Amino acid sequence: MTGTNEFAADQYELIPAAEIANRIGNLQKRLADDKLDAVLITHNVSILYWTGTMQTGYLFVPAEGEPILYVRRSIERAKQEASIRTIPLGSFSRFGETLRKDYTSLFEGDTPPLIGADLDALPAATYLKLASFVAEAYGDKTLPDRGLSRLIDASPLLRRARMVKSAWEIERIERAAQALEESLAESLPELKEGVTELEWIARVEYGVRRRGHIGVMRLRGYNQEVPTGMVGSGTAAAEPTYFDGPAGGRGLGPAAPQSVSMKRFARNEPILLDLGCCIDGYVIDQTRTAVIGELSDELKEAYKSAEHIIREVEKLMVEGARCSDIYNASLKLAADHGLADHFMGFGADQVRFLGHGIGLEIDEWPVLANGFDMPLEPGMVLAVEPKFTFPGVGVVGIENSYVITAGGTPPRALTRTKEQLFVL
Repeated sequence: MTGTNEFAADQYELIPAAEIANRIGNLQKRLADDKLDAVLITHNVSILYWTGTMQTGYLFVPAEGEPILYVRRSIERAKQEASIRTIPLGSFSRFGETLRKDYTSLFEGDTPPLIGADLDALPAATYLKLASFVAEAYGDKTLPDRGLSRLIDASPLLRRARMVKSAWEIERIERAAQALEESLAESLPELKEGVTELEWIARVEYGVRRRGHIGVMRLRGYNQEVPTGMVGSGTAAAEPTYFDGPAGGRGLGPAAPQSVSMKRFARNEPILLDLGCCIDGYVIDQTRTAVIGELSDELKEAYKSAEHIIREVEKLMVEGARCSDIYNASLKLAADHGLADHFMGFGADQVRFLGHGIGLEIDEWPVLANGFDMPLEPGMVLAVEPKFTFPGVGVVGIENSYVITAGGTPPRALTRTKEQLFVL
């Protein structure tokens, strides 16, 4: 299935085989460096990243040798899309025997192989089964706990392996940014007093879907979901919710307690336009602030503070800079503006980050937060979102997505939408 990648085409573009080969090679080097014998990947997004297909199954990657994707469904489509060896899973209950047959040298040593797995996304019931299969593959059916002890958490390794984006990946994010910019430009004239948040975001979604948006924005976080965007006006934007972000939105009820509501846009209130788009699986994340009429002086100053913070953070986002240092610098800047209590939420609902990696998921590593002392590297893509929440009033802020560049130069913005307070 190859094509021009134009959404109107009746075919689509596959992930290049060379791209997959580079990813597998990088992963195998990391496995060797961490002294892991292999990794068992179960999460659909990670399977897509390392094979080129998202058909369900299990990907086994040894530190040395050929990886195999064991497909439950659909093997036919997986073979068309994947760039690695792809075979039917067969009986799941005999998966341990299958691994032993396909990787004899790995499972016939004097000690059980040390195998990692994506435990941050793996259901506990499936983990217990897979761990017992690993034990059986080693020939230990009487002591399955030995298998449990050898199936360890490789989630940090896998997330680090995806942090630096290739030119091919960055191009997809740029396509998403362009699609969102065009759709927003079409939709802004319809953002009028009396229109509901739901009605307006439906217009944005129509625009990005016509341009190839896949219809979802994937999140890795447990029990976290995100729609195409969070559009919140006035007090609705400032209402607290479970979503791990600086502004969640009122939502449509207890079953959807985030993002847009049935509230109608009104004059002289802040309207937060936190929007995304996903092309070929890759997301762009951006925020702009709008108002029908005029903002209060307090909110104008807060918006200017957000712009100032993002300008200063851009200067800090250079190769080698530590994520935690950038985050702490943003806290100081917010305090200098007298807005520390409103920065990235309010009260107990303040979030403890400034920005996050994006790619196939919207909550990738690295994160601009305490605890992330890793240095920035060229090719990392992050969304930076300084925002200020005023309970009972609204939220103002800005968000751009950037790719880190080499040689100490500032990051390159991938977001296409013009930076401004949109006065409608």
